[in-house]
Amino acid sequence: MDKTITSRAPLNNGSKIPYFGLGVFRAARGSETQNAIRHALDAGYRHIDTAMIYNNERDVGIAVKNSSIPRDEIFITTKVWNSDHGYDKTIRACHASLDRLGLDYVDLYLIHWPVQGLRGETWKALITLFEEGRCRSIGVSNYTIRHLEELLADTPVIPTVNQVEFSPFLYQKDLLDFCRSHQIQLEAYCSLTRGEKLHDSNIVSVAGKYNKTPAQILVRWTLEHDVVVIPKSVRKDRIYENADVFDFRISEEDMALLDSLSEDYRVTWDPTDAP
Repeated sequence: MDKTITSRAPLNNGSKIPYFGLGVFRAARGSETQNAIRHALDAGYRHIDTAMIYNNERDVGIAVKNSSIPRDEIFITTKVWNSDHGYDKTIRACHASLDRLGLDYVDLYLIHWPVQGLRGETWKALITLFEEGRCRSIGVSNYTIRHLEELLADTPVIPTVNQVEFSPFLYQKDLLDFCRSHQIQLEAYCSLTRGEKLHDSNIVSVAGKYNKTPAQILVRWTLEHDVVVIPKSVRKDRIYENADVFDFRISEEDMALLDSLSEDYRVTWDPTDAP
């Protein structure tokens, strides 16, 4: 069965994560974040991704509370930032995030970046938070294969999710294959390349074939790889546009073309050499 806007990917702990969601990185505090989430929920989104460092957790909580949608239908992710690594600090950081969100639990809590020397203790804290019910699922972000191998060698609890930058121009196939082989769901951020590749001739050409926009092709390409995708926008028209990707499939030929565009092109920090 093909995906819909409410389709969910099964996680290795029995939970499920919506394949499609809204990222709120760089969405301003206050009305901008709250309105973006309101538009997203009205459009059918049921997955909101924030982080402590985004400085808008409080507005995410307000927007969810003000919606008429039951809490258990909305999947909310937040993350522990680098300055809060370590067992005790991570426990406190999660509680602080929950206070700002005004929630009893988050659906997914992630280690935002693999901080050297502390990430092992941070992961132990996430396990505790999961066992206490503060997080329905726990995972990591910006972990390379090397970081995942280190973690898996030191814990019986496998991350449910690894959230990384992922697009046709940064097609991390080896990482995707590794995560699949360990039942870790890959999740993509910056799938729209912050707009930097929307005018690429190949993307524009494929978009024309399907009567879709370049942004819709980038989102759909990600979904075709069974990767969770959380395109960010605060504009109502773009929020609806990004969601209009469930009425078509990209052909195998065009997927192969899009896969071939990979050039290690990043628009965020590169964790490859993170110690």
